[in-house]
Amino acid sequence: MQRFLVILFASCVGIGFYYWSAQIIKKKSMQDFVHTHLWLLHPNAICYWRVAMAFVAYLFYFILDFQSAAILIFTFAAVFDGIDGLVARNCNLVTRLGEWLDPLCDKLTYLPPLLGFAYAGIISVKFVWVLIVIEFVGQFFARRILSFLGISGAANNFGKIKAIICFGLVIFCALLDKAPGVINMGDDVLLACIILSTASVVCKFIPNWLYADILSTLNFFCGVTSLFFTYNRHFAWAIVVIIVGQLFDLFDGRMAEKHGGTKYGPYLDDIADFVSFGIAPAYVILKSGGSLAWLFGAAFIMGVAFRLVRFVAVDKKRTDLPDGIFNGLPSPAGALIVLGAALIASPPLLWAISTLSMILMVSHIRFAHFGRIILRQIPKPLFFLASATIIVAIVFILKTKSVQTFGYLILASVFVYIIAGRKCPRHDVETT
Repeated sequence: MQRFLVILFASCVGIGFYYWSAQIIKKKSMQDFVHTHLWLLHPNAICYWRVAMAFVAYLFYFILDFQSAAILIFTFAAVFDGIDGLVARNCNLVTRLGEWLDPLCDKLTYLPPLLGFAYAGIISVKFVWVLIVIEFVGQFFARRILSFLGISGAANNFGKIKAIICFGLVIFCALLDKAPGVINMGDDVLLACIILSTASVVCKFIPNWLYADILSTLNFFCGVTSLFFTYNRHFAWAIVVIIVGQLFDLFDGRMAEKHGGTKYGPYLDDIADFVSFGIAPAYVILKSGGSLAWLFGAAFIMGVAFRLVRFVAVDKKRTDLPDGIFNGLPSPAGALIVLGAALIASPPLLWAISTLSMILMVSHIRFAHFGRIILRQIPKPLFFLASATIIVAIVFILKTKSVQTFGYLILASVFVYIIAGRKCPRHDVETT
């Protein structure tokens, strides 16, 4: 209990300090102060400070046995990872060196304590060393090749989300060290970090104009994989991979807008959406049982097909439909309604909920696009934190095998989207 209170206190103080820093750095007087004290407050200098703080925390925790102080110091080291970015952007101090230095300092901040906890028997030694190898291959070899090719080696979203999870994993290991009764999902979270780190390195070598098509292809394979899991009645895993597919679908359109794509991209996106958000959820309905499951599954597929055809053939050509506003509930959200209900509802109730989902999709009720409108109103640090939280939540659910909790969480997320999609400020302005 004492360890939990220490972590809670450190987290609250750290979050408060970050919020205060985010507000004060916007002031002209503070920006001038930074420029006159670059030796102390330059983003690169902050990187050095946070690495030093992390090593002090390591010394306090594993050698001197001042563990509460170590947790507080490490928390501030993690918070400074966000503050250096705030200073760089607000004071116009973004540098090429900083693009290389920031992820290196991240690694030097969270890898030593993870290694310490591994040899203390709390998490897997093998997993930590795998992560270390991938991290430093990406830092010193991949970035050198990218530099030779004239390509930026700045951290991408995979790397930033991974860093947040690793910082959190260090704190979680500190909790496990004094509370062995807590569910130990350290190795599972560590495996997610390994996957994200690998994705971060690989994506740096992929041409930007291929991003959209690759994401759509991954979405398609998620749908196919879901069909396999559903056939074997592993519904939770089937739903997890569809959610992963939805994450790919969330960004393929944005990548196409930002970097372009191939002429086959739009067709590939539509096919992937139909498989992952139409056929796969309908198959879940069918395998959930009941004499009329085939009827409601077929109705759901037809609803998704109608929704996609109307979007391509009609809605995209409408001049009265604002950019970023959907006519009808988006098929990924409609699929989530069915998938969440499949985990907690009896067949008759599932049929009713799937019918409601289909009606919302084919309706003319307008919803804001999550990626183009809602997501852009969320500050980037909050987006990365939310993404990390979602990944850890999925890991926890898979670890505990709490299927019903998973179902309620899915339905709650759809409900939040429906409210946000209807109440989005831009939506209200452009549809009045």
